[in-house]
Amino acid sequence: MRVGIASPVVTQVPGVHSEWERTAGIEELGRIAETADRLGFHHLTCSEHVGIPREVAEQRGATYWDPLATLGYLAARTTRIRLATQVLVLGYHHPLEIAKRYGTLDRVSGGRLVLGLGVGSLEEEFALIGAQFEGRGSRADDALAALRASLSQREPEYHGEHYDYAGFVVEPHAVQARVPMWIGGRTLRSLRRAAKHGDGWVPFGLDTAQLREMLAKVDLPADFEVVLSAGRALDPMGRPEAAEAALAQVREAGATLIGAQLRARSADHYCEQLEALAGIAAGID
Repeated sequence: MRVGIASPVVTQVPGVHSEWERTAGIEELGRIAETADRLGFHHLTCSEHVGIPREVAEQRGATYWDPLATLGYLAARTTRIRLATQVLVLGYHHPLEIAKRYGTLDRVSGGRLVLGLGVGSLEEEFALIGAQFEGRGSRADDALAALRASLSQREPEYHGEHYDYAGFVVEPHAVQARVPMWIGGRTLRSLRRAAKHGDGWVPFGLDTAQLREMLAKVDLPADFEVVLSAGRALDPMGRPEAAEAALAQVREAGATLIGAQLRARSADHYCEQLEALAGIAAGID
């Protein structure tokens, strides 16, 4: 069973993150990434928000580390684990900005980038940075097609409804021949978008019955990743049977890859929890 981790520290949602994360920094995160890398975890994550309205932060949290800076640092401290943006908001960037910035990350990490991408839902944040909120779904579809045509290309060319370019050199660019693109969302439309443009789907806020129902309605490409969360933070040392059951449940729901959050008292305890979780996941195989 392949398991990745929803990185602690970089995103702090009220009621979800652990108290120690409030004062943790890059050194603690780096040690956790090194441990996950050594143990063979598939990926670690970093999300994207520029600014959160004060009232929204009470529900979503206010801490969101920048994924490019964070994953660039973690790339230098790891060798195998994949670096996943979960997720970048497509409407905040021109496709070639993503191709250049994250293509450079793919280069410096030795081809370990996974682009998690989403349409976005926070209208205030769109307005803050001058991005267009209305019609964002159509623009996102065009951006995904543009990215697929442009990633890994020195001289990308694309002619679409919202994005149109040719005659530019993007160097450096991604070294993977096909950078994996995982599409986030919680609707059937997001799954269909992922099946059409991407290599995986990263849903959120859905129970196992809803996931099974949606997955049954869409013909998925070969090697398509269904990246499902294991749910509430796992405690593999204190409650190993519950952790094993949570992993098995999401695999039964259709997961090809599982994202896990861990309960911990400190960064050192988190690393110990990773050791325990790796053993549990290996036993399920």
